[in-house]
Amino acid sequence: MADKTATTPQVNETVKVKEKSKATDWVKFVALIIVACVVVAPIILVIMNSFKGKLFVSSDPFAFPTAESFVGLNNYINGIEKIDFFNAFGVSLFITVFSVLVIILCTSMCAWFIVRVKAWYTKALYLLCAFSMIVPFQMVMFPMSQIANILHLDNMFGIIFIYLGFGAGLAVFLFTGFIKSVPLEIEEAAMIDGCGPMRTFFLIVMPILKPTAITVAILQAMWIWNDYLLPTLILGDTKTLPMAIQYLRGGYGSVDMAAMMAMLVLAIIPIIVFYLCCQKYIIKGVVAGAVKG
Repeated sequence: MADKTATTPQVNETVKVKEKSKATDWVKFVALIIVACVVVAPIILVIMNSFKGKLFVSSDPFAFPTAESFVGLNNYINGIEKIDFFNAFGVSLFITVFSVLVIILCTSMCAWFIVRVKAWYTKALYLLCAFSMIVPFQMVMFPMSQIANILHLDNMFGIIFIYLGFGAGLAVFLFTGFIKSVPLEIEEAAMIDGCGPMRTFFLIVMPILKPTAITVAILQAMWIWNDYLLPTLILGDTKTLPMAIQYLRGGYGSVDMAAMMAMLVLAIIPIIVFYLCCQKYIIKGVVAGAVKG
């Protein structure tokens, strides 16, 4: 009887702890639901208004399309015609794809060099890349645009190297952290078998970096695809998709919001599809990094 009396407070304490834990979990769950609604709500609002007439978008933007306001795909057709959508889409696709490829190639090699070569200049290079992440773009955009003009980088090909400069900091930081967890013995074994530095990197190191490379690719692709300010400063008459959509604003307050909403929907579809296709590699990369670290 004494034993039962002694254990009863412990049981009650355990029950209270479990109930408190469940209450905390429910609070976190509700908070996450609210945050998710706040994030998803603007996207749903854009999709809803892309199927409504221009006047209804202005007068009642938060209402669902009705029989009176629903216009089908007219906004999509008008928007595609007004902004020359497919040409702007091709420009954005070209710049995004090749910028991401150049960033991944150059920054992964740079990170490998920084990790494997123990010297003062590699440490200085790493600090320089890390420092570049904290420099605001607005601080350097005007001298950068002048230098780009002098070096004839103000075109679709030149802007790729400008994106390399701005994207190198984050990419080198991510690659460096992962390469530190890669055993040096793997590379030494490849060199004993006759591989030079370039073959060792592309045949041994690069396949190991695949999860991190895809993570970097997604982050850089989302930034470059949606970027408006840098192409506006550099490209001039050549229009990327964000630049072309901006022209739907018109002048003197003449804004075709319905067509703009439709073009925004088309603009976000490719990057969402790209993210969904590569999502499993991001999770794989995070898990691999956690295990190796």
